[in-house]
Amino acid sequence: MVVFLIFAGCKKNQAGGDSEISGVVAHHSQTIPNATVYIKYNAKEFPGKDSSVYDTSVKCDAEGFYTFKCYKGDYYLYATGLDKSSPPDYVKGGAPVSIRKNEKVRADLAVTEAH
Repeated sequence: MVVFLIFAGCKKNQAGGDSEISGVVAHHSQTIPNATVYIKYNAKEFPGKDSSVYDTSVKCDAEGFYTFKCYKGDYYLYATGLDKSSPPDYVKGGAPVSIRKNEKVRADLAVTEAH
């Protein structure tokens, strides 16, 4: 007798899905409009500032707000943008995020000067 086992694939650490990571990008409590937020799948530590190592990205809206739809898993978010206050300065920063199935996580990203 032959027994076939079918394993239902459990998606994780990728875009899509019913979970959501969202938040704002801010520098000294001031939101950063039009910042770019990069996401690295299956990552708990900073993968580096080279944007090409990230899996995808989104552009923040005029209030510095972003959203990623994803599956459960571990992600690293990295944001870059321009703080137009005086004097204008490029800013960057990131944080790891873990999310469960069907969960909504608020992950505000504090950025600092990119010197």
